[in-house]
Amino acid sequence: MDFLQKQKLDDLFFEADALIKEKRITEAISTLEVILVEAPDYGKAYNHLGWIFETQYKDYVKAEDMYRKCLALDPNYTPIYVNFSILLSTLGKYAEQLELLNTALEVPGIDRPNIYNELGICLEMTGRYDDAMEKYKMAARLTLLDANIDTYLNSIERCKKKKTIDTL
Repeated sequence: MDFLQKQKLDDLFFEADALIKEKRITEAISTLEVILVEAPDYGKAYNHLGWIFETQYKDYVKAEDMYRKCLALDPNYTPIYVNFSILLSTLGKYAEQLELLNTALEVPGIDRPNIYNELGICLEMTGRYDDAMEKYKMAARLTLLDANIDTYLNSIERCKKKKTIDTL
């Protein structure tokens, strides 16, 4: 693909992204499909389609397929990791989610606090409260946002409460 073609596809991608933000979902889908007709290996478009199928249509099978395609084609596209992680959590596929998130930690430019938070959620959902609290602590250490620190500390407190349930 030459530079001008890549530029055109990127422009269409950013247009689709803006359409999603404006809640113009059917137009966004059409724009993403135009991209994929021209370049079936444009991985980022699959991430956005996955997000649409997951959050707008609740079609988890299609969403998972789209996320897998994105991951295969563009594993350095950082948004895929949190998006796919959330879907895997929704589907209760925690072992796969854990593997995905550990891989994400190796991706250049990844939002490490967010990935550690997702790891904490995954571990919490499987009853591994001590491990989850360690991930939440790491997220808190790495973030620069006070609001996120509060969220992670609240998650730690929630895990502590859940641990006491086992003693009842």
